[in-house]
Amino acid sequence: MMNQYASATVVSAACNYIMERPDKFTHTYRTYVKLREHGKLELRFWHSNAIDSTWDTGLVARGGALGGQWRIEAAYVADGGTAPDGSVEPNSQVRVTFDGGSGARSVAPGEKFWSDPVKLDLPEGHLLAFTWTISTDAGGKTVPYNTEQMLVTAYDAPGVRADASDAEGFSLSENLLVMPALIASAKPVRQRLVFLGDSITQGVRTRRDGYEYWAARIADGLGSDYAAWNLGSGWARAYDAAAEGAWLSKVKLGQVPGTGTQIVLALGVNDIDIGARTSEQLLADLNTIITVLRQNDPSAEIILFTVPPFNFSEEREQIWRYVNEQIRSASLPGVDRVFDMAALLSQPAPLEHRLRREFMSSADDPHPNGAAGKVVADAFLAWYFGER
Repeated sequence: MMNQYASATVVSAACNYIMERPDKFTHTYRTYVKLREHGKLELRFWHSNAIDSTWDTGLVARGGALGGQWRIEAAYVADGGTAPDGSVEPNSQVRVTFDGGSGARSVAPGEKFWSDPVKLDLPEGHLLAFTWTISTDAGGKTVPYNTEQMLVTAYDAPGVRADASDAEGFSLSENLLVMPALIASAKPVRQRLVFLGDSITQGVRTRRDGYEYWAARIADGLGSDYAAWNLGSGWARAYDAAAEGAWLSKVKLGQVPGTGTQIVLALGVNDIDIGARTSEQLLADLNTIITVLRQNDPSAEIILFTVPPFNFSEEREQIWRYVNEQIRSASLPGVDRVFDMAALLSQPAPLEHRLRREFMSSADDPHPNGAAGKVVADAFLAWYFGER
């Protein structure tokens, strides 16, 4: 399937949380995303009903856990216009169907599935609006989603509102990104890239609807004939992927054997921080990820990023330094190329473990801001094409 379709947006819809409610519910979610191409499109949507990565300490959501039983009552795509105000352009909605024409679909725990193809004419500069109504028959843990800071505008409303073109009943969503794992377009591409990382790859703390994080800027610089699938996930760590659960299976889906898919790995911050992993454990997890992906598709090219500075101190600083020494020395087998993101963002020695102040998203938050995203993307693009 993926040899015919490629990711059409750089927005990450990786799941790091799960809905847990005492009672059954019916609710509608509408999300606006910028596609990387416009005009007459053939789209398909793929979803995985599982949690990709661990949130915080994993008390509520742990990477690899399955979603619950829920149902898609209706789903639509539409021309979202140029301003995401909760409405869609009149008469632009097209129903999304499943399994050969069904407008509804029950979703089992851990299930992975595609929609049927859907055609939409999206004017240049307009956003895609994806809307679906989801219901459950009981309370408890049900629908996985992303709860990190919203990087795109989304709305939600109680009840069945998927077919509504107006904004009546919709409220602006906060920390609630409920959308398919992959929006794919039928088109030939020159190259496929999959970005696997944490909140820094996802773009957390950059401007909403700004698409100014490094993965988005790289995709813009490459152009629309390069497919880019962003699997960045807030709080994610390498051991989530090394466990070979739902998250790594998405990377495998993005690998199209024989095409030389490029996989960019940018992990380690949360392993050193909240994950409290040793350098040996982190390097072993990275080795596992690389080995599994290499076995899945020997033609894939694996690009490993150094771990960016995150104002670590004491033992964590030493782990950060050692891991980056090992990455820079090209000692991890199976890695084709290393890109030194840390060197671009670090303060001068001996404070390399600290993010440059102009790149911090706030005075006390070392998540890189949009200016850092530009520096990383510009350097990556020069390095990427200069190496060829």
